[in-house]
Amino acid sequence: MGVDFKIENHVAYITLNRPEAMNSLDPESTIQLKEIWGQVRGDDDIRVAVLTGTGEKSFCTGTDMKKTPPPSECMASIWLREGQPIVPHMKTWKPIICAINGYAVGGGLEMALACDLRIASSNAKFGLTEVKVASLAGLNGTQCLPRAIPQAVAMKMLLTGEMIDAQEALRVGLVSDVVEPQGLMDLAGKYATRIAGNAPLSVKAAKQAAVMGLDMPLDHGIAFSHLLWGALRDTEDRKEGFQAFSEKRAPEWKGR
Repeated sequence: MGVDFKIENHVAYITLNRPEAMNSLDPESTIQLKEIWGQVRGDDDIRVAVLTGTGEKSFCTGTDMKKTPPPSECMASIWLREGQPIVPHMKTWKPIICAINGYAVGGGLEMALACDLRIASSNAKFGLTEVKVASLAGLNGTQCLPRAIPQAVAMKMLLTGEMIDAQEALRVGLVSDVVEPQGLMDLAGKYATRIAGNAPLSVKAAKQAAVMGLDMPLDHGIAFSHLLWGALRDTEDRKEGFQAFSEKRAPEWKGR
């Protein structure tokens, strides 16, 4: 199987498993990912997802050019029927952690940019190299990279196709943590467990407020956050949170 999937303690683990091809995506893997992200969105038992790759050499290098045939129909037909592959299917208010274990290039980096929290192994490298093969980072790279890191750094990467290493990615804010390869999944699991232990509706609301607020004027974003706060105020989980705090016990979240 090109993609492994498991659920443990409210955490979905999605692992790209084609190390012989740098965990690049062939057509079968792309279909699997679409189905998996649909399950992540629809399964209330899942509170957070971790996306990573097999091995220590590569997270994902995008499309497997050897296994992906050229399209048999025009771009308009594909676009209007299916839209973009993969990244739109990752849209969910559940947090996604990307554990980047090596090369994150092309579509691999674009998938990472669609995640909420990015952590990397010390040997990771990042790049949008499409200009070197007369293509374009068309999933989300040209739009999300300049929003994730300083524009000057993003433009250098987009226009030259040059890669940056893990320490530079940490310096410019592309990732939040850099650890040795053997500790990457331990850190991902630690963050996922912390997130899954929080009230699921509050976590979703926090992500929604932060993500949507970026496209709003500040006062509109604050007003939107206040509306979400009000929506959470009367939930069963909020009452449980206050009661558990007063009783000095762990809360039991219901997601309602």
